Amino acid sequence: MKSYRTNSSDGVGIHVLDTLDEADLSITPLLICPGLSETAEEFEALMEFLLPRRCVALSFRGRGHSDTPLTGYGLEEHVADIEKVVQAAGLIQYHMYSHSRGVSYALGYARAENPHIRSLLLDDYPPEHRAMSEAWAEEYLHEYIIPHERLPHIRQEAVIGIHRDSEYAALEIMLPQPVLVMHGMLDDSMITEEDLNRYKLMCADLTVRPFAHSGHGIRMTEEQGLYETIRDFLNQCDK
Repeated sequence: MKSYRTNSSDGVGIHVLDTLDEADLSITPLLICPGLSETAEEFEALMEFLLPRRCVALSFRGRGHSDTPLTGYGLEEHVADIEKVVQAAGLIQYHMYSHSRGVSYALGYARAENPHIRSLLLDDYPPEHRAMSEAWAEEYLHEYIIPHERLPHIRQEAVIGIHRDSEYAALEIMLPQPVLVMHGMLDDSMITEEDLNRYKLMCADLTVRPFAHSGHGIRMTEEQGLYETIRDFLNQCDK
C-alpha cells in the first residue's frame, strides 16, 4: 500500500494511503473520509477487502501522520484537505465513503456540485456540520481520547481547534448521484428517523441500509456486513 503526503491549500501536510499499485484501474476508485478521530490506517482492512478496486484514504489535519496546525479546523479547511488529496491522487471519477463526522466533510465537498463524484456512501451521521458544546473538548479528551489511548490518532491541539473553529452548517444539498446511507439501529446511532427523512428529500437515488446489531460503530460490531454492503453498492453503481 502506497503511503505519501500532499499539502493542503494552507500548507498543511496531509497523509494518504493508496492501493494504486495493487488495483485494477478500469474500476472506479473509492475515496475514504475517516471520522473525527480516525486515521487512514484504520481503514486498511476495508481497502484490502475492496481490492482490486483502488482505494484512497486520508488522515485529516491533526490526525495520524498528517500535520497538526494550531488553527484551521473549520469545515472549509477539511474540505480543502479532500480537494488536495483528490488532486494528488489524480482521481477523475470516483466514489466517496465517509464515516461519522467525515460525512459532514464529504457533504461539504460535494455541495460544490462536483460532477466527478459517482456515488456517496454515508455512514451513520446526519446531513449537517455540528458546532461543539462548551464542554465537548474536555469531555472528549478525558473521557474518550486519553482513556482509549487515541492521542496518536488525534492530537490535543486538533481537538481544541475543532472545538474552537466548528460552526453549525446545514448540508441538506441536492444530490443527483446514487447515495447509500448506513445507520445503526441501537441507541447510540447518530441518525434519527428525522435525519433519514432529510436524506430522502436530498437524494434523487437513495438506498438506506440499517444495521440491527449496531449503534454508531458499525465497523466494530458488524464489520463483514458493512464491508459487503459497501462492495455490493459500489459494484451496482458501476454497472
